[in-house]
Amino acid sequence: MLRMMRCASVVMVLAVILIACSTVPITGRKQLSLIPASEMLSMSYQEYGEVLKTSKLSTNTQQTAMIKNVGAKIQKAVETYFAQKGLSESLANYKWEFNLVESEDVNAWCMPGGKVVFYTGILPITKTEAGVAVVMGHEVAHAIAEHGNERMSQQMLAQLGGMALSEALSKQPEATKNLWATVYGLGAQVGVLLPFSRTQESEADHLGLVFMAMAGYNPNEAVSFWERMAAVKGGQSPPEFLSTHPSDASRIAELKALIPEAMPYYKH
Repeated sequence: MLRMMRCASVVMVLAVILIACSTVPITGRKQLSLIPASEMLSMSYQEYGEVLKTSKLSTNTQQTAMIKNVGAKIQKAVETYFAQKGLSESLANYKWEFNLVESEDVNAWCMPGGKVVFYTGILPITKTEAGVAVVMGHEVAHAIAEHGNERMSQQMLAQLGGMALSEALSKQPEATKNLWATVYGLGAQVGVLLPFSRTQESEADHLGLVFMAMAGYNPNEAVSFWERMAAVKGGQSPPEFLSTHPSDASRIAELKALIPEAMPYYKH
């Protein structure tokens, strides 16, 4: 009897996974998506507000203006690209926001709905507006490709039995919020969005190149940025097969291979 119940549970889980498969916009990759977009956006806006309440926004007006300016250009590029592909509806409830937070963390992230935070600690590596565009395009790409939903779905299936996000928040609020923080790299000290898989990272690099090019920034700047990031890490990253990120060498090689595809979008 117990064995039958276990088999039934496995069948139900497999059925949920099959039903919940969706397609990443633009790339066409299949992904697990258990959480309705409306729930993801609702939690995103709530958690983003909490982050801003407990963070110190930068008082450097020049740097803050640069983050907001680059963000607006990347936003316009994404909206233009999605309009061209007939996908504008998927951005309908986005409430874009770009903020610079005082922190030594070498990090940046974007939650669902276009909620972006840059930490001042990453600016010495971005160096220029184009460098900011590399990171901005990459982070926004994570959001519009719904990598957060995919990652949350995987984690909730593994740790919370695949219960709905709203139910998880009600029954296990602390565990659910901890999952969210892990998925979006909140508080990660080094590296851009540490939790994402190598597939998702490579996908964000790919889409990010297109978005930064459409926003008027040379895609070749992405190679320079990741070379600087590699130098800062000082070669201390783990072997690639142990890491969720591509190795610096692999990432740079992949970016160089993708640049010819992105260059036609670059109008300067």
